Parts: sequence; structure tokens; C-alpha cells
Amino acid sequence: MVLLVMSAGSGSRYGKLKQFDDLGPNKEFLLEFSIYDAIQNGFNHIVLITKKENKDYLNDYLRPRIPSDIKIDVIVQEVSNLPNSIPTDPNRIKPWGTAHAVWCAKDVIKTGFAIINADDFYDKNAFKNAANFLKSNPNKSTYALITYKLKNTLSEFGTVSRGVCKEKDGKLTSIIEHLEIQRKEDIIIDHNSGNTLHEEDFVSMNYWVCNESIFYYLEEYIIKMHNQLENIEKDEIYLPFAAQNLLQDNTIEIKVIDSQSKWFGVTYAEDKIAAVKNLKQYTDNGDYPSPLWN
Repeated sequence: MVLLVMSAGSGSRYGKLKQFDDLGPNKEFLLEFSIYDAIQNGFNHIVLITKKENKDYLNDYLRPRIPSDIKIDVIVQEVSNLPNSIPTDPNRIKPWGTAHAVWCAKDVIKTGFAIINADDFYDKNAFKNAANFLKSNPNKSTYALITYKLKNTLSEFGTVSRGVCKEKDGKLTSIIEHLEIQRKEDIIIDHNSGNTLHEEDFVSMNYWVCNESIFYYLEEYIIKMHNQLENIEKDEIYLPFAAQNLLQDNTIEIKVIDSQSKWFGVTYAEDKIAAVKNLKQYTDNGDYPSPLWN
């Protein structure tokens, strides 16, 4: 089984490359804990999507740490790497977004795989549930989304954007994006829309479980969306929107799977203190060895 880790972000709100910040008790990156949990649940191939300037660093850092029987591929999200029908724009410097990031892994992933962010902590049970889905899902048009309760995904230090999931009979019907969510006393509100949200709402934290058919779908979606971009230098093509488009077209179905896990991340610089505390507590409780890799 393959784990695809998206680690090409710039960390604009965090103030640095948060995917390479030493948050663990022995200065481990947050993504290392996800990789550890994935390996413990049967994942044996780790693919990381990153920027060109980080490729060698990431490979040189991880390869000596991760067990030698685990395959590692570090892939660059090149701006010039596009479907053949799209001309290269010399003015484009910014990466094309998460849908394009996943598509860039098409040459190294040939089987079912899970997708996560490098700067999120997803917790052990989420990887167990993802692995169970991959092992038991025979249908190439059935994907899954590992979800979290909204109340467990907020930051004390500012607003967050979350996709609130709607489902029927265990299958996703829509994801409604809310861009400025924040808890105010006993209320969770989205300042952008004015909507009040519920603590128990399930949200997407970009933990998708797919199979190799997605690369074909994403290529078609990237071509379509590229033609519709208003700002060719800055607009991005996002994975959640691609998934919702495929869902609405009845191309795929997406099962909603409760992670049954705790989540934390580092959206803001102030979130680092809580992340360091959480990882130390998990380690002190014996959930992770120290150091993480032997």
C-alpha cells in the first residue's frame, strides 16, 4: 500500500516551512509520525511531493531513518509538468495546487493509495481505517474520505478553512467549503459566510483514499480547469474540488469513514507549542518510541 504525502506548501501563515519543523521530542518532523503510523498499518511505499529545492534534502533526511524495506520516492511538483495539451506558461512560478500535486505522482503509483498533508497529525486509527479500506475495496470507482469532527480541528490562534461533509448512507454527497471558521465562546462560526456550524460536523482534512484510476480523472480535470483559470499566474487547481466534481458527475462514489482519531496541525506559529506538547505526551505514554526510528 502507498502513502502519498503532500509536502510542497510554503507555510505563509506559519512563517516558515512547517513540514520541516522539528516538533517531535527528538526533533522529528510532523510527517515522520504519519509515516510511522502508516508503516505500522501495512503501508510499504512512501511517496512525497515537494518543491525542487527540497527534493534532495527530504530524501537524504528520511532514507537513513525509515526502515530499508520501505520504498521511498520523492517527487517534484514541477510547474512545467502538465498534460500534453496544456502549453507551458513562462510567467507561471507558483505550483498548480493539490490536484496537480497528486497527478504528478502518476508515474510511481500503480495501485491503491492514501493521501495526506505533511503538516497535519492524523493519529494512528486513521491509518488503520484507511488501510482496512484499501485492503477490502475491489471497486475502482469507489474512493474514501477519512473525516474528523469539526470541534477537534480548530485553532485557538485564528480562523481555519474546512470542508464540511454531507453524507447519505455512509457516502459523501457534498463538501461545503467554509473559509474563516473560529470558535467564539460556545459557538463555532464561519466569518466568511456567517453560518453557524456544529461541533459534531464531520470535516475533510485532506485525507483521501483512492486508487490509480484517479490519475486519469485528474488529468481530464486539470485540462478542463486550466482553460477556466482567470489568473493564469496565481490560480490553483484543488483536489477537493476535483473530487466533488467527479462525485457530481457520478464518475466515482466516496465513502465517508470516521477517523475515530484526534487531529492537530500547525496552521499558525502559535500552534507549534501545542503540537510539541501533544507529541511529547504521546511519546511519554508509549504510543511512539523515542527516538522514533531505531
